[in-house]
Amino acid sequence: MAKLSLPLLLFSLICISTLVAPALARPSPSQAYIERSCHGTLYPKLCIQCLSGYANDSIESPQQVAQAALTVSLYKALYTRAYMVKVAKDLEVMKAQDYQPVKDCLDQIDNGIDQLTQSIRELRRLGQENVGDNFYWHISNVESWVSAALTDATTCLDELPPGNRMSKTKAVLKGKVLNMAMTTSNALALFHRFAATYGARVTTKP
Repeated sequence: MAKLSLPLLLFSLICISTLVAPALARPSPSQAYIERSCHGTLYPKLCIQCLSGYANDSIESPQQVAQAALTVSLYKALYTRAYMVKVAKDLEVMKAQDYQPVKDCLDQIDNGIDQLTQSIRELRRLGQENVGDNFYWHISNVESWVSAALTDATTCLDELPPGNRMSKTKAVLKGKVLNMAMTTSNALALFHRFAATYGARVTTKP
C-alpha cells in the first residue's frame, strides 16, 4: 500500500482549513452546487467542508460531485490506514494483547481502500458508457463497493479494543475511522443522487 505523499497530506487538511476560512466572497457556481448537493447527505457540514477544495474545478454535475466525494473518502481511508499501521507496529513490538484487534481493524480498512479505489475507477468508466445494460451494471458495482467500504469502516470500529484499554490511542483511532465512515456515507448518498438521474434503483442506504 502506498505511503502518504506530501500532496496527500496537504489534501487531508482541506476539511480542517475550510472550517476556519472566512466567507469573504460570494460562493462560486461550483461551490454553490456543492453546497446544494451536500444538503442531501447525512453529514452536510462535513460534506461541504471536504468538497469545498474542489470548488475551483468547475463541478456542475452529480457525477462530478460523486467522483470528488469518493476521492475524499479514499484519501481519508489512506490517512487513517497510515496512522493505524504505526499503532499496530508499536503494539506488535510490545507484544500487546491489543495488537490483534487493531490488526483486524486494519484489515477492514485495507478492504475499504480497495473497494473505494475500484469504485472511483468504475465511476470514471460510466462517463464512457451509453445508458443501457452495461451502464446500470457499472452503477450496481459502484453502489456495492461503496456500501462494502462503509460496512468495513463500521466493522473496524467494532474490532477496536473495548473499555479503557488503549483509551487515548483508541480515541484517536476511533475518530479517524468515524471520519472515514462519515465521508464514505456522504459519498454513497451523492452517488445515489447521480444514479437517480438515470432512474437507477438504489438498494442500500448511506
